[in-house]
Amino acid sequence: MAQPDLTQRIESRNQRYRRELEDYLRGFLVEEYAERAGARWQRDYRSVAEYEASVTPMREAWRRVLNPPDLRATGALESTARPMGVLPQVEWLRLPLGRIAAEAVLALPEDVSRPVPLVIAQHGIGSSPETVFGLQDDADLYHSYGVHLVRAGYAVLAPFNLAQGDPRGRITRLAHLGGITLPGIELARVQRLLDALATRPELDLERVGMWGLSLGGFATQLWTPLEPRIRVAIDAAFFNHRPNKMAIPDPRYSCFLDTKEEHAFLPGWLTAFADEDLLSLVCPRPFMVQHGRADGIAWWPQVEEAFARLREHYARLGIADCAALDLHDGGHEIRVQTGLDWLARYL
Repeated sequence: MAQPDLTQRIESRNQRYRRELEDYLRGFLVEEYAERAGARWQRDYRSVAEYEASVTPMREAWRRVLNPPDLRATGALESTARPMGVLPQVEWLRLPLGRIAAEAVLALPEDVSRPVPLVIAQHGIGSSPETVFGLQDDADLYHSYGVHLVRAGYAVLAPFNLAQGDPRGRITRLAHLGGITLPGIELARVQRLLDALATRPELDLERVGMWGLSLGGFATQLWTPLEPRIRVAIDAAFFNHRPNKMAIPDPRYSCFLDTKEEHAFLPGWLTAFADEDLLSLVCPRPFMVQHGRADGIAWWPQVEEAFARLREHYARLGIADCAALDLHDGGHEIRVQTGLDWLARYL
C-alpha cells in the first residue's frame, strides 16, 4: 500500500511536470511563433506573380499539414430532387469515392439561361447543408444566406461535412494515425464534387466563391489556400489570433485547449500557419472576415490585430481593398448583405 506522503509527492511531481510541459509548449507555440514563422516565410512583394512564386514552398508545406488523401470518383454523380421551401431547383448530390462519398445540396437560381457563378456555402459544427438555407436554424445564425445567394443569381453548393465535436474527434484520432486529417478528407470530397460539376452547363466554374460560418469558416480558411478554383472567399466567425485561441485560456474568449474539441487540433498548424500567415496563401484573391464583437470565439481587438497583419500582405502588393474585415456588433453569425456585396464586387 502506498504511503500517503509518497502518494502526495508522486501527484505533486506529476502536476509540476505538466505545468512545465504547458509552459514549454506555450512558449514554443505562442511566444516563439513570430520568430519561427518569420524565418520560414520568404515573401517577395515586387509583383503579384513574384509573390505567388515566393509562397509556393509554404503552400506545399501547408498541403503536408492538411495532407488531403487522393480520393477518386468510383461512380457517376448521383442527383435527387430535394424540394426546399421557396427555392425553385434543389438537388441532393452524391458522388461515390470508394468507401466514402461526397455529398451536398445544390441549389440553382430560377434563371439559368446562361452559366451562373457557384458559391460553396459551408455549414458549421452543429448544423447541416439544410441549415445554410434556413432550416433547423432556430437561433437564426445563418440568416438563410443560401436562399439570399440563390435569389441574387448564384448557384449554391452546400457540402455535407461531419457534424458535432465528439464524432469529429473520434474520426480525427483515426485520421491522424494514418498521417491524414479530417479537414483534408473533406477538402478532397469537395474538390471531387467540383470536378464532377464541371460538365453542368448551368454552372460557371471559372467563378467559384466560398462562404462558411464557424466550422464552415474553418473549412474556408483551410481549403482556400489549396483550391485555386475558389476565386473569392468569406470567413464568418472563425478567423482569430490563432496561437492564443488554441493555447492560451482567457476569460475574454473561448480557448480550444479548455474544450473537448479534439478535431480542432492539426499537427503542425502552429509551426508557421497562424491565420494571417495561412491566409497569405490566398492573397491576391479577395478575402473577407466577418466577426461580431459579441462573439465569444475571440476577443475582437485580437481579431483586428491579426487581420491587420493579413491585410499588410495585400497592401504591399497594392491591392489592400482585396482584404476586408467586417467587424460588427452582432455575435456568431452570417452577415448577409456585406457578404453579398463582397461577392458581387469580386465574383
